[in-house]
Amino acid sequence: MSEITYVRGDATAPSVRGVKVIAHVCNDIGGWGKGFVLALSRRWPEPERAYRAWHRERASNDFGLGAVQLVQVEPQVWVANMVGQRGIRRGDRGVPVRYDAIDTALARLAGEAARLGACVHMPRIGCGLAGGEWSRVEPLVLGRLVERGIAVTVHDHGERPK
Repeated sequence: MSEITYVRGDATAPSVRGVKVIAHVCNDIGGWGKGFVLALSRRWPEPERAYRAWHRERASNDFGLGAVQLVQVEPQVWVANMVGQRGIRRGDRGVPVRYDAIDTALARLAGEAARLGACVHMPRIGCGLAGGEWSRVEPLVLGRLVERGIAVTVHDHGERPK
């Protein structure tokens, strides 16, 4: 079985040829303004615009936990907005990450990445503001993407997390 490739660097700037999907986790309340999404918005306005419209029009689309929205930002670069966290705050019910939603979103992403012939690049999804643990997310990435033959690169920005 293949492995995930880990690199230091900016996940919004993968340095490989071919079609790429940059995947990240969003919340289910329409909030966009902290964490990895800031790097996306600095580079391209389209993912934020598309996410906000997707949330605003959620009564008539598939927006919700486990959903995936692909947004083309360059001829060979797509951003996958994956809804994998409930709200944005830690509280009585724990952290916002929802592993089952990430798993569902990754399964959907796998189909899209295969269709596009794309590799996938991401930060450690669900492990920043969403409060998740990579030890629980990594097996989902392996099972849904890597085992289907989709190359995955995880970008650690700055110092590598423990």
